[in-house]
Amino acid sequence: MFKNDKQYSTSIDFDFDAKHIWHPYTSMTHALPTFGVVAAQGTQLTLEDGRTLIDGTSSWWACVHGYGHPYILKAMEQQLHQLSHVMFGGITHAPAIDLSKKLINMTSESLTKVFLADSGSIAVEVALKMALQYWQGRQQNQKQHILTVKNGYHGDTFAAMSVCDPEGGMHSMFGDSVTPQLFAPAPQTLFGEPFISDDLTPIRQIIEQQHHTIAAMIIEPIMQGAGGMRFYSADYLAGLRALCDEFNILLILDEIATGFGRTGKLFAYEHANIEADILCLGKALTGGYISLAATLCSDEVAQGISDSPAGVFMHGPTFMGNPLACAAANASLDLINENQWQAQVRAIEAQLYTELSEAIHLPEVKDVRILGAVGVLEMTSRLDTAQLQQDFVDLGVWIRPFSNFIYLMPAYTITSSELTQLTNAMKKVAANISLYSPHNTLISHG
Repeated sequence: MFKNDKQYSTSIDFDFDAKHIWHPYTSMTHALPTFGVVAAQGTQLTLEDGRTLIDGTSSWWACVHGYGHPYILKAMEQQLHQLSHVMFGGITHAPAIDLSKKLINMTSESLTKVFLADSGSIAVEVALKMALQYWQGRQQNQKQHILTVKNGYHGDTFAAMSVCDPEGGMHSMFGDSVTPQLFAPAPQTLFGEPFISDDLTPIRQIIEQQHHTIAAMIIEPIMQGAGGMRFYSADYLAGLRALCDEFNILLILDEIATGFGRTGKLFAYEHANIEADILCLGKALTGGYISLAATLCSDEVAQGISDSPAGVFMHGPTFMGNPLACAAANASLDLINENQWQAQVRAIEAQLYTELSEAIHLPEVKDVRILGAVGVLEMTSRLDTAQLQQDFVDLGVWIRPFSNFIYLMPAYTITSSELTQLTNAMKKVAANISLYSPHNTLISHG
């Protein structure tokens, strides 16, 4: 384990934290243990006791450039002193305009309109509202349902919850408070494998029977993230686009986790050579430095919304288009547009194949999956998150398992030696998994 010579004066009141502060997907009475972080640089987190950990999750898949990147910090500092926030109603500013230009240029040709949202979940909320309001403008008010597939995850707010997995997902306990939607079986053809001809049959049957009430189809392209890090066929995704075209249904692609290079393409939909009607972006948009998301749509969708009875799109967050967040995003996308991520992600993928493939021989490992800068060990049973988190920290790494998955989604800037330390820790913990007695029943999205 690394030791850091720099001394930090920050003290962390763990007792107060445990008694008063909620953390994601945890109990206030039986909370998971927390580790105090006082600094971060590159791909390493510094704990309050001076230890450093190599971060294998890039802070829930967002910090693709690593921590403390000077270009992003300089852009944020300059913007902070000039204009940190201003309402977006009736006002505009250069950071938002520059960001929107970048997003329109980076994404597919049909996406020409940009809504700047607060977070990934809100970007999904916006997309769903766009779809519903679009059909109002096309005098088809009966189109009220959203179609999706099982094992999906799209966020924690109520509309987003409605299109998350309805059975094994983390939101199933909310019952009738969540709007019922339409669910097809998850894709079965794995990424890179010959397409199973009847894989689309169940969703085609739903569409044929109910397309007159379906406003949109939403899916995570190529990788279902929190639903189990499942990589599915690009042919399936292309088939969905064709079905939506055939039956006049909008296609929403949720690229919040997959966008900006994570799967080896700039956007995962490029694997299938398709375009979305509505596209959701987030996480790596700002390099993970501050919360911001975006929902893009086509001219046709925007026109339909304008033709609706309201005449305007009915959404407008207080921090919409926040200049500081836009400055961070502009800097992050500048780095993405340098295209170093392509070589970085290829190198990470190759190393993950070399170092993780052998884990399939471990008795408790059910499957090993790798795509781009994502490496997954699917275990045979649910994991004891608290115990494994501690074990990983003892090995000098930050890896946060969930359900029965141990995974890596590191920063693109990670070094080969750092990645080896992460993969070695994964294999060591996975080899000893039978020693644990899982008791954690909480579900975490990563």
